Amino acid sequence: MSDRVEVLLIEDNPVHMRLIENLLKRGLELNFEVRIAERVDQGLALFEEKPADVILLDLMLPDSEGFETFLKVKGRVEPTPIVILTGLDDMQLAVRAVESGAQDYLVKSQLNGELLSRSVRYALERARARAGEWKSPMLRLAHQQFLKAAQLMNLDDNLRQRLLFPQRSQVVTLPFRRDDYGQVETVFGYRVQHVLTMGPTKGGVRYHHDVNLGEVTALAMWMTWKCALMHLPFGGAKGGVRVRPDTLSRQELQRLTRRYTSEIIDVIGPDKDIPAPDLGTNEQTMAWMMDTYSEQAGHAVPTVVTGKPVVLGGSRGRKEATGRGVVFVIEEAARQRGWRLDERTAVVQGYGNVGSHAARYLDELGVRVVGVSDHTGGIFDSTGVDLEKLDAHVAEVGTLEGYAQGDRLTNAELLELKCDVLVPAAVENQITASNAGKLQCELVAEGANGPTSTEADDILTERGITVLPDLLANAGGVTVSYFEWVQGIQNTMWTMSEVNERLRALLQEAYRRVVAQSEELSVDLRTAALIAGVDRVARAKLMRGLYP
Repeated sequence: MSDRVEVLLIEDNPVHMRLIENLLKRGLELNFEVRIAERVDQGLALFEEKPADVILLDLMLPDSEGFETFLKVKGRVEPTPIVILTGLDDMQLAVRAVESGAQDYLVKSQLNGELLSRSVRYALERARARAGEWKSPMLRLAHQQFLKAAQLMNLDDNLRQRLLFPQRSQVVTLPFRRDDYGQVETVFGYRVQHVLTMGPTKGGVRYHHDVNLGEVTALAMWMTWKCALMHLPFGGAKGGVRVRPDTLSRQELQRLTRRYTSEIIDVIGPDKDIPAPDLGTNEQTMAWMMDTYSEQAGHAVPTVVTGKPVVLGGSRGRKEATGRGVVFVIEEAARQRGWRLDERTAVVQGYGNVGSHAARYLDELGVRVVGVSDHTGGIFDSTGVDLEKLDAHVAEVGTLEGYAQGDRLTNAELLELKCDVLVPAAVENQITASNAGKLQCELVAEGANGPTSTEADDILTERGITVLPDLLANAGGVTVSYFEWVQGIQNTMWTMSEVNERLRALLQEAYRRVVAQSEELSVDLRTAALIAGVDRVARAKLMRGLYP
């Protein structure tokens, strides 16, 4: 669900028109754009001109009355969700409309901003769930990548079919209380375990308003190949909650996390499935998950999650691990190319946990970081961004917005800056067929999951731009999560230098395997990494056999 929601209000009472429009425009979580029609024919004409995301429909209108009004509109706008606006006298009609496909009904005399906003949001959520949770650009990309690798390696068709979808998926709807104790929100949550063959499954939990089953499944698939590539004893998993974490207080986030954990508690555990932080979550989230699980177990179980605070058994270096790992892989690529990094430039898209740490470690190596960005836009400074000042600004403001030094530019413009190394560390689908021909870098190091489309991969390969794929470049996070799990099982604690040395060694070894595979099969590094990961999983499945 995007931030902007197009609402078509079909209502003939001027008082109700103004009331509903004003209530929607006060919405805090979504940006409602409202168009108004007084008649059914006017409303349908507006919809034909520009479809709406949701329709608020009064049943008693000048050109149509009662249940017939709903049928006329539904027949022309389906599957767009419809919320009925009704008076107390027409409640039976409203209920009948809901039974016939309307998402909800609202009594006009009882309307307030919170009730109206929630009804619209829930209508959109239900319509989205019914339309098909599997429909996701990320899952389509994950499938395209996997099928390409499967074809090149002549993967057994039985295994290909088995690996396209996860072995276990859990979808939950979970309630949690807002700080206004009488207000209860209901949201969708997910936990997907792609492959159970390799050992316990491993993967993060993300809180984001666009999370769906398809996205979580894609991320779980990538985690399977990533763990196999790194020779970690895990299958891939992922979890998420479709929610806007930036609109929730700390108390609300804690209640949400504890309820989510209780809903998936039967499928997670140190020997089953081990969650970790991801987009919208952090070490505090993991501490709440650990505590909730431990309360049910009756004793502390620190190994149920990774990425938790060091004081609760977390590993030193886990927070920085993904960004640090990106730079370790860049160092290997630079060594192979004969580059001196202190003579090179870099651009980093995304200044969250991964991007900010990658930028900092590149800067420490002497790389001139000339551009960075977050969701508010980007900054370009040809002399090099002063990361110390930028970090102080972000710590105070929370984003890059308002940072005075350098030139402002969009995220799209940032990707096309001239540099030696481009690090897409934001979200998926950033480098596509439309902009791959405009990139001015020599090396792309994927800090994010799925930032490059398959079409863009082909264009970059033709242009001689090397892509260090996400399966390899951002594997530092899950690798140090593995270290944390091992330390927890052994009741020991490694030093920061031990963690970093082990991480560097595993990433160097994986990089060399991928390069060797690439050269042997004459394929790009992404395909080589996928083939290496898929082959390891396929061999494990064949060794274990099929039950019964």
